[in-house]
Amino acid sequence: MLQLLGEQLRRGQALDGQQATEAVEALISESASTQDKADFLVALARKGETAEEIAAFAVALRARSIPPPLAPETRAQEILDVCGTGGDRLNTFNISTTVALVAASAGITVAKHGNRAITSQAGSADVLEALGVRIDLAPEEAASSLREQQFAFFFAQHYHPAFKNLAAARKLCAERGQRTIFNILGPLLNPARPTAQLVGVPRPQLCEPLGRVLQTIGVRRALIASGQVKMAGPIPGPDRPGAPPAFLDELSTLGDNTIAEFYQDRAFSTSVLSPELFPLQAACLEDLAGGDRHANAQIVRRILSGDERGPKRDAVLLNSAAALFVAGRVKSLLDGWNAAADLIDSGRAAAKLRALAKA
Repeated sequence: MLQLLGEQLRRGQALDGQQATEAVEALISESASTQDKADFLVALARKGETAEEIAAFAVALRARSIPPPLAPETRAQEILDVCGTGGDRLNTFNISTTVALVAASAGITVAKHGNRAITSQAGSADVLEALGVRIDLAPEEAASSLREQQFAFFFAQHYHPAFKNLAAARKLCAERGQRTIFNILGPLLNPARPTAQLVGVPRPQLCEPLGRVLQTIGVRRALIASGQVKMAGPIPGPDRPGAPPAFLDELSTLGDNTIAEFYQDRAFSTSVLSPELFPLQAACLEDLAGGDRHANAQIVRRILSGDERGPKRDAVLLNSAAALFVAGRVKSLLDGWNAAADLIDSGRAAAKLRALAKA
C-alpha cells in the first residue's frame, strides 16, 4: 500500500481523501516496514502536502487520540489553543507557552497541546515542567483542570497512542534531515478539540492550507501566522546573494506577518500584518533568544511578573493580542495588545502561573 502510494506521490500526483486515510492506517500499523513508512513520508513532503491530504491525516489521527471527558459547561465555552508547529529553528524562547498563560489569566479556557523539545532547546512541556506546572495530567485530571483552573496541558505523547508505531520512521526521516507532514500536524491534533486556535507556522505558504484544514475539522475561529525576521547585515543583491528570509512560527515583531484567518461571522481571508502598527521597541532576533528549559522558565517568570519590559515582552504582547482576539475577548489586535499589557501589569498573569504551580 505505502509503496504504491509513494510511487503516485513521486509522480507528483496528490492523494485523495480516501487514499490519505488508507496511508494513515498503514503508517500506524505494525505490518508496514520502517523503511516503507519513511520513504512514503519523504515522497509526500517532497511533493508538498495539499490541504486535502493534511485534513485527512488530521481527521484520521484525531479519531485515534484519547479525548478528555470535558464537562458540558466546559464544552459550552470557547476553548483556545495557542501552538506553533515548531521547525523554524530560530531558538527563540517559548513565546506561545507564555501567551497561553496570559490568555488563561484573562479567564479564557486554554487547552495547551504540546510536547518536549524536538527542534528547539525547550518545548512547551519542558518549560511548563520547569515552571512547576503539571504536564502529565490524565484525561480526567486535565478535564478537571480546565474546569477549575481554565488551563490544562495535553502532553502529546500521552494522548496519541497511535504514534507509537511511527516513531522509528520519523526518526529515520529526521536523520536524513527531512521534515514530514508530522512536523505540521501538531496543532491540528489537540485531543480537547479546541474551538479557537492561534497557530504559528514556519513558512508563509502553510498559512492558508492549515487555515482551510482547521475550518474542515470544525474549529470556529482561528488565526494562522508566519512572521518574517528581517536579518541585520548587507542587503542581498545579484552580485551579493544573501540567506533566504527567515520566518518564526509566531507573529513576529521583527518583520511582516503573513496571516490566514476565519471567524464565525466572516469568510476566510488572508492578509499581511505589519508590526509597525504597534508600539514596539527596536529589536533583532537575538533579543528573542531562549536557552534551555530553566533559562526559558526564568524568562517566562520575568515577563509575567512585569520585570522584563524589553523586546521579549513585546513579542508576548503581540501574540497575546492575537490570542485574545481569536478567543473573542477584544475587538481588535490593538485592543488585545493593551489588554495583554494590563493582564501582566496588574499581576493577574503572574498570579495565574502561581495558581497553576500550586494546583
